[in-house]
Amino acid sequence: MNEFGTKNPSANLEDLGLKNIKAAYWNLLPEELMEHTIQLEEGVIADSGALLIKTGEFTGRSPKDRFIVKDDLTSDTVDWGDINMPFPADKFDRLYDKITDYFKGKNVFVRDAYACADDNYRLNLRLVAEKPWSAMFANNMFLRPNREELLNAKPEWNILCAPGFMANAKVDGTRQHNFAIISFTRKTIIIGGTGYTGEIKKGIFSVLNYVLPKQRDVLSMHCSANEGEDGDVAVFFGLSGTGKTTLSADENRGLIGDDEHGWSNEGVFNFEGGCYAKCIDLTEEKEPQIYKAIKHHAILENLKFKEGTREPDFKNSDITQNTRVSYPIHHIDNALHPSKGGHPQNIFFLTCDAFGVLPPVSKLSAGQAMYHFISGYTAKVAGTEAGINEPVTAFSACFGAPFLPLHPTQYAEMLGKKMKEHKVNVWLVNTGWTGGAYGVGSRMKLRYTRSMVTAALEGELDHVNYKTHPIFGLSMPTSCPNVPDEVLNPRNTWEDKDAYDAKADELARAFVKNFEKFASKANEEIMAAAPNVTEKI
Repeated sequence: MNEFGTKNPSANLEDLGLKNIKAAYWNLLPEELMEHTIQLEEGVIADSGALLIKTGEFTGRSPKDRFIVKDDLTSDTVDWGDINMPFPADKFDRLYDKITDYFKGKNVFVRDAYACADDNYRLNLRLVAEKPWSAMFANNMFLRPNREELLNAKPEWNILCAPGFMANAKVDGTRQHNFAIISFTRKTIIIGGTGYTGEIKKGIFSVLNYVLPKQRDVLSMHCSANEGEDGDVAVFFGLSGTGKTTLSADENRGLIGDDEHGWSNEGVFNFEGGCYAKCIDLTEEKEPQIYKAIKHHAILENLKFKEGTREPDFKNSDITQNTRVSYPIHHIDNALHPSKGGHPQNIFFLTCDAFGVLPPVSKLSAGQAMYHFISGYTAKVAGTEAGINEPVTAFSACFGAPFLPLHPTQYAEMLGKKMKEHKVNVWLVNTGWTGGAYGVGSRMKLRYTRSMVTAALEGELDHVNYKTHPIFGLSMPTSCPNVPDEVLNPRNTWEDKDAYDAKADELARAFVKNFEKFASKANEEIMAAAPNVTEKI
């Protein structure tokens, strides 16, 4: 077997059961991986110098095909259900052997990397990939060891990624031909039948969401984080479309990370070494940092060029709405190195409430913070997904339900404990509708939202008067710099007050209904934070 690139002399793929490999390319430079991708006719270079690839059949994660091995280690610790679906250990072993057999006679691309910017929690990993662009993605998204570390790499976790390997569902126990399966006992992730690179990133995120809270007393978080000039750290949670990336991207604050973090007894740290941003409708005016980051070493996924050019057409969604770009975090000018900071002083839960009910900004008690954290609410509006013609509620526990192996209340109670210990302000920010629901009202002005976030960060909301929302119990400031007072109370922005009350009651009932599945494991403080709903005969 020939070997190329930087390789630990003691590293041996046969230890992973990989034998008779045609060639193993170890830790190639991004430029070399780009060359391999182009030679395989699986990518082209955009005018910015970024590599453009297509991930094939799957242009997003496949949640119904993600499994966790159920064995003695996980049987009583994982929150089993529709998200964490069990997979038999013996079938995992057989499927693993099939993948290693599939790699025989093929080239593989090996990437040694690690997760967690705080060395106290560093997780060394090794990816063995069929595709060179998968290895390049890992180089972008995970933290990059120096040459000496590569020469002494000892991975704790391994990932085998084989987009060309198709499972036989009836024989192998999968749902269909694609799969992503985590074995915590073997410390291995196997991915097959899908080229979507996000499965690699989210696989390790799921691992950290189990290992860090359970074994290291670290709260794992699906959030962005930044730091002010005085060292004050802010954390932003929010589902797609709520403004998490936009509001955390601030030229006056250093970026710790844009997606996945841990909160330890020392502070906040990034899990990753890169960013994985959506590209649909991207413009330099709306997202200047992301736009400027799309250059040499970046990977564009599932985009098309404008006709007759090599210029990406960010408006085009012919392949998918989920067009993406990955790039190393140092492509962001104000990114911090290392990617970590102290304990947060402010946490923001971002929601796009298309019903126009929630206040544009409100301060949460510890119980409310845990309740809204577990709820993870936003709303989807027409055009976001096929078949959605009017607003619908969307709840994702802890703002990252698909990646949580443990019960959501475990993460929420850790948040509540840390919030109290470090006297953290938690804010619920509605970036959605005001003056009425979607179709009647209007989207909250971004400049107002930015002003509210800035006021919270600068302590200007610490000494204003607050009013309590009668249904949700939220503390709403009655004034905020650079924001009209009437905007701060959502009921005041509706012409029809009775219509507001009815819609608020409707949304409150949706919260209560969603929370039923968590109630049995939620403590009294969390349950007391539920919205008040009127009894209906």
